Amino acid sequence: MTEPTFFDKLRYRFDNFMSKGTIALIGGLGVIALVIILLASTIITIGRIRQEGAEEINFGEAAWESLMRTLDAGTMGGDTGAGFRVIMLAVTFGGIFIVSALIGVINNGIEGKIEEMRKGRSRVIERGHTVVLGWSNQIFPIISELVLANANQKNPRIVILGDKDKVEMEDEIRDRVGDTKNTAVVCRTGSPIDPGDLDMVSVQTSRSIVILAPDDDDDPDSNVIKTMLAITNGPNRRKEPYHIVAEIRDSRNMEVARMVGRDEAELVLVGDLISRITVQTCRQSGLSVVYTELLDFGGDEIYFKHEAGLAGKTFGEALLAYEDSTVIGLRQAKEGVRLNPPMDTRIGPDDKIIAISQDDDTIRLSGLADLKINEKAIHGDAAPDQRPERTLILGWNWRLPTIVRELDHYVSPGSVVTIAANKADGEEQIKEECAGVKNQAIEFREADTTHRRVLDELNLSSYDHVIILCSDELDQQRADAHTLITLLHLRDIADKSGADVSVVSEMLDIRNRNLAEVTRADDFIVSEKLISLMLSQVSENKELNAVFADLFDPEGSEVYLKPASTYVDLGQPINFYTVIEAARRRGGVAIGYRLKSLENDADKAYGVKVNPKKSETVAFSEGDRIIVIAES
Repeated sequence: MTEPTFFDKLRYRFDNFMSKGTIALIGGLGVIALVIILLASTIITIGRIRQEGAEEINFGEAAWESLMRTLDAGTMGGDTGAGFRVIMLAVTFGGIFIVSALIGVINNGIEGKIEEMRKGRSRVIERGHTVVLGWSNQIFPIISELVLANANQKNPRIVILGDKDKVEMEDEIRDRVGDTKNTAVVCRTGSPIDPGDLDMVSVQTSRSIVILAPDDDDDPDSNVIKTMLAITNGPNRRKEPYHIVAEIRDSRNMEVARMVGRDEAELVLVGDLISRITVQTCRQSGLSVVYTELLDFGGDEIYFKHEAGLAGKTFGEALLAYEDSTVIGLRQAKEGVRLNPPMDTRIGPDDKIIAISQDDDTIRLSGLADLKINEKAIHGDAAPDQRPERTLILGWNWRLPTIVRELDHYVSPGSVVTIAANKADGEEQIKEECAGVKNQAIEFREADTTHRRVLDELNLSSYDHVIILCSDELDQQRADAHTLITLLHLRDIADKSGADVSVVSEMLDIRNRNLAEVTRADDFIVSEKLISLMLSQVSENKELNAVFADLFDPEGSEVYLKPASTYVDLGQPINFYTVIEAARRRGGVAIGYRLKSLENDADKAYGVKVNPKKSETVAFSEGDRIIVIAES
């Protein structure tokens, strides 16, 4: 190998200098301009060169004259004297080169900066913000809910890190979410499992972190777990615990996720939760409206509050202590969260009440002594005996075996569940994954449920409940289209045959859900939006995860819509204190009601009223329901 020449070394250094970026190039051009100006000024001063008829100028004045001709070529137009003109001509040529190069360098630098901004790779300087890691269809309702939650905050920020183009993310958010009001949404492009990219969105200074599972991954849980590892074991992690909320799809991955997240992560098991909500909703029309009311930030939500005035009193007494809020449980210092504990449970000095209210500052003791409870209207009719039920499930996705297993917790022995789906190995999979089912027989039929002939042959009127599932083998819009077609056929069959059957349909896109609701107001749709709402709630208050886990668990207390006639006399105006007292005597917590006369009115929440004002009177009719949290 030959030794490099002087010119080779010079060229190498020049190449290195040119690669240093815009600031270095501007500095280099400035140095060249300074050399030209100093050289010209020195020659003019030492050689006493001057314009014709003018006096000699000093070094400073010569430098100023040279600078003006460097910046503006037209300045030398009035120069006189041969020597002076030659020098200033050389200065002007140097200036033309420098200014032209400077314009090009600045232009390229600005274009490069714009391109860098488009790539979304600049560091976010925020504190107390919410970070969303990952990109999926759940991100849009999450942003919408966080915007509502931040309405009373000062300069709130949501920072999103996704493996998608920054501009595309911003455009989709603008189209799907719209006005974010006082909340600024900042998008960055990167990988949530890269510690460097996590530093870019300032997870160390965040208030909460939401981790989303990717839609297009065969093993989404592995990405979520690796993201938690990158946060909790990152080289720049903070000393204080993080507040992480993450979704897990497969229950088999929960143990590993808990080991990684430890006390810093609240985990939401998506598959089980959606399955439980679907099962509960299919058996109680209107329940999804109740859940949505409790989970979203637009209306009443669940809050924790320490109430010194209730210390020493029983949980049953606390139920009647509020006018505008509804107590549903306790967060005890020793035992943790308990929904609908025994009515004689004493409230300790360090315990908090769990209440449904419009806001945390609206949870105020009423101080009322006379609640005007109508004792004569309260009665204790026995609940109707449970009978075997027939459930029809149309379609197939990865949650179906879990739905069948969950349904088994609610139905009486001798019940039947029929599955009709276009799944070649469906029967074998059901036998393998649902072998422990005890209360219901399982029937499977391979069929395309979008065909009218198939639905006619299923004898809809013989079923009590129908569940329509979205396929996970189709893209989002095609899956929702299949569900919508099946739903339209079912409603037409029910109308023509007079069949009275509850239908719950799973939708993926909230816009398609709205279309489905237009077809029949009482077709309450369960979708993964509920998961997004739950993630949003837990990101604001981590203690809510325990509340929702208890609420959706088949063991313990759950939400039921029970006939109003089970608790109070019909047709008689009573206040809600009376309803609460009637439910309390039966070991439950009344949180609202549903009026049958409004079940088709979307503007009235299909007749559902959660956390009504206790002193307002209402007269219940046949078919009306009381919403209670009870064990059965």
